[in-house]
Amino acid sequence: MRKTIDNPDGVPKPPLGRYSHVARLEFGGGVLLLLSGQVAVDDDLKVVAPGDMRAQSERIFEIIGTILKAHGATFADVVNIRTYLTDISKLGEYAEVRAKYLPTDKPPTSTTVEVSRLFAPEAVIEIEVMAVLPGSSAGA
Repeated sequence: MRKTIDNPDGVPKPPLGRYSHVARLEFGGGVLLLLSGQVAVDDDLKVVAPGDMRAQSERIFEIIGTILKAHGATFADVVNIRTYLTDISKLGEYAEVRAKYLPTDKPPTSTTVEVSRLFAPEAVIEIEVMAVLPGSSAGA
């Protein structure tokens, strides 16, 4: 097995280097990508659209898409998604955005929970995903 830890270009850098955006695990038969939870921040690490579930969801999926692409993956390769919401009553807004990115005919496994808060006070959602690729994929 080969392990690569990465912070791809095109996504905001993790604050103070406290974590990495993605771990890439290469096995004989394929690649597993484990993405850290993502919140809706800009390049200066300021939360985008404070309090807006729909806008923050869009930004997070943009970031996730960039990370996946850097490793030769797409949203079709996502096998698991975990979502943390600060207000479960806004689940419908998130679901509308999610449906634009993830397949609805065979969606990935999923966990969605309500939490009292996230590390960034204006953030209302955090999303992490796992993706699987066949062996010898492009990317890092």
